[in-house]
Amino acid sequence: MAESDEIPQDVLIVVSKIKKYIKGRSGMNTSDGIVEALSEQVRAACDAAIRSAGQAGRRTVMARDFTSSSE
Repeated sequence: MAESDEIPQDVLIVVSKIKKYIKGRSGMNTSDGIVEALSEQVRAACDAAIRSAGQAGRRTVMARDFTSSSE
């Protein structure tokens, strides 16, 4: 596993696309504060998918690794 100082903490969300989606669905504006919150949720989902792939003995993360265990 990579050391924590090597893990990128970049924004993982295309802000303009999120804002366009929210505006289109609801007519609402979007605060810039959502960017880091959504990126953190994506990081957490990726971490869980990485664990799932590892537990399955794979070195490739697949779409199925992102499915909820409650489904």
